[in-house]
Amino acid sequence: MTNTPWTPEKLASAAELADLDRRHVVHPHESSGAPERVVIVRGKGSTVWDAEGTELLDATGGGLWNSHVGHGRRELAEIMAKQVEELEYFTTFHEFGNDKTIRLAARLAEHAPAGLNKVFFTSGGSESVDTAIKAARLFHVRSGEPDRTWIISRSASYHGCTYGSGTLTGFEPMQIGVGPNLPHVEKLSPPYLYRAGELYGDQDPTDFLIAELEQTIARLGPGNVAAMIGEPVMAGGGVLTPPPDYWPRVREVLSSHGILLIADEVVTAFGRTGVWFDSVQREMEPDLVTTAKGITSGYFALGAVLMSDEIAEAITADMGFFHGHTYSGHPVGAAVALANLDIIEGEGLAANALSIGDWFRAGLAPLADLPSVGDVRVEGAMAAIELVADRGSRAPMDIPAVFGLADEIRKHHGVIVRPYGNNIILSPPLVMTQVETEVTTKSIVEVLSRTGS
Repeated sequence: MTNTPWTPEKLASAAELADLDRRHVVHPHESSGAPERVVIVRGKGSTVWDAEGTELLDATGGGLWNSHVGHGRRELAEIMAKQVEELEYFTTFHEFGNDKTIRLAARLAEHAPAGLNKVFFTSGGSESVDTAIKAARLFHVRSGEPDRTWIISRSASYHGCTYGSGTLTGFEPMQIGVGPNLPHVEKLSPPYLYRAGELYGDQDPTDFLIAELEQTIARLGPGNVAAMIGEPVMAGGGVLTPPPDYWPRVREVLSSHGILLIADEVVTAFGRTGVWFDSVQREMEPDLVTTAKGITSGYFALGAVLMSDEIAEAITADMGFFHGHTYSGHPVGAAVALANLDIIEGEGLAANALSIGDWFRAGLAPLADLPSVGDVRVEGAMAAIELVADRGSRAPMDIPAVFGLADEIRKHHGVIVRPYGNNIILSPPLVMTQVETEVTTKSIVEVLSRTGS
């Protein structure tokens, strides 16, 4: 069979785009059992349009928690074009740098959790997590403790999809069938209060989780553990907010054994939960922070790892930090990030995230009476609706059924939500209005009331 060559002039329809997509594109998380394609071609604010001209309300922040300032910001396009004209790219390896990356590092250090003054740039969240793992292990080697190689993570966490970050991720499909994973990784129970009875019995959740942490450190050997990594709020796990005393007590245990704490703020940073860095309000006191997503609102692939002076000095000593990516500290990405952060601050989007959360709580309140809804969790401008097959046993709804409900919401109401395990996730642009949140929540309530009861 001979395929007819494609040229841009021949592209005439949404159907052709979808066909080309099926023939040539391998999608992240793609399943061969889902042949439908939704081709997005334009966006403005919290709205996007597909190739057929259908208007859709984006309640997912570009699909993956990251479109903080909304779609189609002309000022960011202009900043990007200006920077390309001035300097499109030059390496930041060794002694080289550029003005925009330097300014961005200083800007991040200004707002960072206390003591984190140094920044290493990456191209995204997975790279940031891999960098933090390497930095934590190397710090201990350079500090005279080479046996500290273990990294503690948690089930139901999401830290990325590279071999390092993917091993730390607490979802088994990420590790199945891809050969040996990163060694010396241990996972603990998550702070999952909706399922406290089955996870912790009659114990206080924080007491159980701290005891589990202490027992794990004792089993591995306190002198063998390099770091623990955790999201302040577990986004991919279903917006799991820990008890207020959880992170301070974790920090206390780790400090007593000389173990570093990595706060994975790829989702939560830059206003998503109403503050610049969520780890501060959780009292995590991290040694390293990983970021990406909202740093540019998706307008450029950029990430950053914030670390203390002590860690930076250790990993750059001796032979230096023999680690880096071609696009580390990309000047265009840094210029976009600076302008993006200006918008987040200037338009008060962190405060608007809290308003979005209030609007979500009010609009989703009717779900409390539906037998298919186990729990509704809201934290700033993100929410999870946990769907169950049986409310009494709390058995999770089958994942295909959850995807079907998300499709129903989009097809019948023009609202894009994200199916994630047995949750429907909301993570809209921080510019979403009250009217748009009402459209979102009414659509969800209507579909779940009709098809999920």
